[in-house]
Amino acid sequence: MSRSVLVTGGNRGIGLAVAREFAEAGDRVALTYRTGEPPPAATRLGCAAVTCDVTDAAQVERAYKEVEAAHGPVEVLVANAGITRDRLLLRMTERDFADVLDTNLTGVFRVVRRAAEEMVQARRGRIVLISSAVALLGAAGQSNYAAAKAGLVGFARSVAREFGSRGITCNVVAPGFVETAMTGALTERQRAAVLDKVPAGRGARPAEVAAAVRFLASGDAAYITGAVLPVDGGLGMGH
Repeated sequence: MSRSVLVTGGNRGIGLAVAREFAEAGDRVALTYRTGEPPPAATRLGCAAVTCDVTDAAQVERAYKEVEAAHGPVEVLVANAGITRDRLLLRMTERDFADVLDTNLTGVFRVVRRAAEEMVQARRGRIVLISSAVALLGAAGQSNYAAAKAGLVGFARSVAREFGSRGITCNVVAPGFVETAMTGALTERQRAAVLDKVPAGRGARPAEVAAAVRFLASGDAAYITGAVLPVDGGLGMGH
């Protein structure tokens, strides 16, 4: 059955792979992007593209109204929008810390709260939050990012407890090193240092993360909620 799916931060990398996964399965997909022109990939995939800065509650509300007008109430939400402001702690400013938490954690609160309004009425829904292996491992220079991504785990489990009896699931996917434009900017030495810690010996393809997201949004995962699914090649084992 075709569902209304919203992917925040769906204009590139993991978010775009997730949008493609749902669109190719026949779902009605909308993706958000923060600035500039709509991503060309959205048109190719037949996805609706809406501007939305998740740090602005008014923009979140407007984006939902656009999506609902085009596709109906959101039945599957994938909260992927995020930023980084990497710096060692002694060089990190309060703005660096606050901006990352506002986007990566409070922004998720905004989009989930809005989706839940309709899901509760419909008594069904799937919510998937994109966290990171860093949430459990920690990483030097990423205290802000790790704090926000770790916060998603507690947030998801609280949402799962609140809405489980309404047929709504809320789960977390925690990718490790993923082959995207962001990681492509690393030097060979930096890549080797990271991949040396990955038992699988390679980075994930965005499509592999997207497949995990789609599983958690499927009927096969109806009895899975409050879970953290690592897609990290074994990087975070034991955490």
